[in-house]
Amino acid sequence: MKNLLVLITLIFAASTASFAQDTTSTSSELPNLIVKNTDGENVNIQSLADGEHITIISFWATWCKPCIKELTNIQDLLEDWNEEFNVRLVAISVDDSRNISKVKPFAAGRGWNFDILLDPNGDVQRAMNVSNPPTTMIADKNGKIVYLHTGYQEGDEYEIEDHLVELNK
Repeated sequence: MKNLLVLITLIFAASTASFAQDTTSTSSELPNLIVKNTDGENVNIQSLADGEHITIISFWATWCKPCIKELTNIQDLLEDWNEEFNVRLVAISVDDSRNISKVKPFAAGRGWNFDILLDPNGDVQRAMNVSNPPTTMIADKNGKIVYLHTGYQEGDEYEIEDHLVELNK
C-alpha cells in the first residue's frame, strides 16, 4: 500500500510539472494555415516569419484570466522589446465561434495594440500542438519555434525577455 501511494504521488508530480512547461529548443516551424484577424482579413501563419521580426505568439481566450494577465503584462513591456529586439506580438484567440465576436471589443477595451488572430475551429492550435491557453511561443525571424511555455505566473514575461536577449546575441 505504501509503495502504491509513493507511485501515485510520483505520477501526480510528473503530470503536474507537465502543465507548466518551458521548451527552449523545438524543431517546429510556423504552419501554412490561413486564419482571420479581427478585421476579417486573411492572415497566413507562416507570414509571421518575415525575416525581420522575432514574433511572440500567445494563444489566449477571453475567458482565460491568466491569459489576460499575461497579455496585459507583455503589452507593458512590448514597446521596449520592440525597440531593443525588433519584436512583435501576435495573440491568437482560441475562443469558439459563439464567442469570437467578443474578441475585438474585448481587446480594444484593454487598449491592446498588437495583432490578434482568430482560431475558432482550433486549426492553428492543433497544428502547433497547443492544448490549453495560455501557451506562449517565440518564433525566430525565420519562423522556427525556439521557445514554448504553457501556463502563466506573474513574472513569466521576464523569462520571455531572457530568451529575446539570447536570440539577439
